[in-house]
Amino acid sequence: MNLSERFKVNPPANRWVGPMPKVGIRPIIDGRRKGVRESLEETTMSLARGVAAFLSANLRHANGLPVECVIADTCIGGAAEAAQAAAKFTREGVGLSISVTPAWCYGSETMDMDPLIPKAVWGFNGTERPGAVYLAAVLAAHNQKGLPAFGIYGRDVQDAGDPAIPEDVKEKLLRFTRAGLAAATLRGKNYLALGNVSMGIAGSQVDPAFFESYLGMRIQTADMSEFVRRMEEHIYDEEEFTRALAWVKANCKEGEDHNAPVRQRSRAQKDSDWEVSVKMALIARDMLAGNPHLATIGFGEEALGFNAIAGGFQGQRQWTDHFPNGDFMEAILNSSFDWNGIRAPYIFATENDSLNGTGMLLGYLLTGIPQIFADVRTYWSPTAVQRVTGHTLTGKAANGFIHLINSGAAALDGSGQQTRGGQPVIKPFWEVTPEEAARCLDVTTWYPGNTEYFRGGGWSSQFVTRGGMPVTMMRINLVKGLGPVMQIAEGETVDLPADVFDKLNQRTDPTWPSTWFVPNLTGSGPFKDVYAVMNAWGANHGAISYGHIGADLIALASILRIPISMHNVTEDKIFRPTAWNAFGAQDPMGADYRACQTFGPLYGRY
Repeated sequence: MNLSERFKVNPPANRWVGPMPKVGIRPIIDGRRKGVRESLEETTMSLARGVAAFLSANLRHANGLPVECVIADTCIGGAAEAAQAAAKFTREGVGLSISVTPAWCYGSETMDMDPLIPKAVWGFNGTERPGAVYLAAVLAAHNQKGLPAFGIYGRDVQDAGDPAIPEDVKEKLLRFTRAGLAAATLRGKNYLALGNVSMGIAGSQVDPAFFESYLGMRIQTADMSEFVRRMEEHIYDEEEFTRALAWVKANCKEGEDHNAPVRQRSRAQKDSDWEVSVKMALIARDMLAGNPHLATIGFGEEALGFNAIAGGFQGQRQWTDHFPNGDFMEAILNSSFDWNGIRAPYIFATENDSLNGTGMLLGYLLTGIPQIFADVRTYWSPTAVQRVTGHTLTGKAANGFIHLINSGAAALDGSGQQTRGGQPVIKPFWEVTPEEAARCLDVTTWYPGNTEYFRGGGWSSQFVTRGGMPVTMMRINLVKGLGPVMQIAEGETVDLPADVFDKLNQRTDPTWPSTWFVPNLTGSGPFKDVYAVMNAWGANHGAISYGHIGADLIALASILRIPISMHNVTEDKIFRPTAWNAFGAQDPMGADYRACQTFGPLYGRY
């Protein structure tokens, strides 16, 4: 079987109910007729068309579909035209708005008043007409009315009618739009909890109020016995199962059994574990996104799925004490490929850690890139590494590193076998080649599950993430009396010499995927050193996304009203609604907390 047969490249598709949100562009104009407005009509509309063309050319939705922009039918000079634009945006499914103007206009008469739509305003920096004056006036109106908006103001003066979008304006337009689209895509979707609380982990105590108030999402739950019912009643595509199992046998290489002989499962049991693991993956996918085939075999209700943009599987212990673990299901769903070819990943959390699943979801919506779910397992100091291995750490790892490892939902793309410009990367699925997907599988070994942990058997993926990749680790935690808070740590993956890796890996579970992570240090607070990052992390899990996306996460968190408890993003990259300045411009972290508390969650009080 050649690569094109192993990995068909699937086109982008929308798995969720309803259209993808669009970007609404609002050309704002001075409403005075008989000279003023007429002189500005073409310039203002050209500005709107330029922004729409720029965004459409440079952004995609996370599922690979193009980002569409909707421009108001006319320039907006007053409240009537603002209402006309709002009506069009409702019909067109607009999820966020960007107002643009080169001139003075009437602030509270022309502004976007929809409280649920993220908003930005670009006031053109020119001297002929004061677009910046309008920007300041309308932002003041937004703040006074409790409708926070992002303000965009270019650093350098432009000539009137200049169609160019300055680089600093481009950066802010992209950052806001990525964040706004992510927030709009969340709205109305579901998180599917398969099972309940895993081993007392707080993140798997799914909190409906958080999802409803902050994300605009609904919680759906199903007992893990649903897997048993669907397997026993054959509520899955049996032709696909046969094809998937053959693909797994051809592409998923087995490793040695590390279990003590008395705890090893027989070959027949291991073969059965593969069959159950593949069925679990099919069933979980069908529950997340639906499967029309099920209707053709008499299961119309099941065919609908749960319209879940993310989900999680409890697994331990009520399932794994008796049935094969969910590691294969979780890893293959989160990856950008399977037996059906290269396709968008599914966001699926180990141990039903819905908060880490939310972190994975936010990272995915901002980037379109598969995510790594991991335990934030161990800080290895230079002294400890030297004592255990005799090796002296150098380079990026000189100050130590954090070992990220978990048996479950690390996308196989996390191995770093995809490249761009000769460097390891993790790509959105529409850029992944069959050769890259094959390399990810080739470096992944599937070991029999540790039967001390997983009494029912199963399989665990093992790979080592390549070093040299910029990554961002994030986590959302819930704190009583405060609500949700987000942690962000940008950094880089590092390589270790093979013998050093082996000695460190053998001290934990060698059958699980490993990522060696070094956060970028600032020299103060939780980023004083690598140990401080580990010591300040708020839970046992972290979501890891390729790229330094901390600034985008901060913008998105401000839209959702989730304060940031720690981050190492440079000040010049931070972009929030201008109202945040009023809560303490010289204390941005404290201002973030105060603003989020004052405005409250986007969809209602927690």
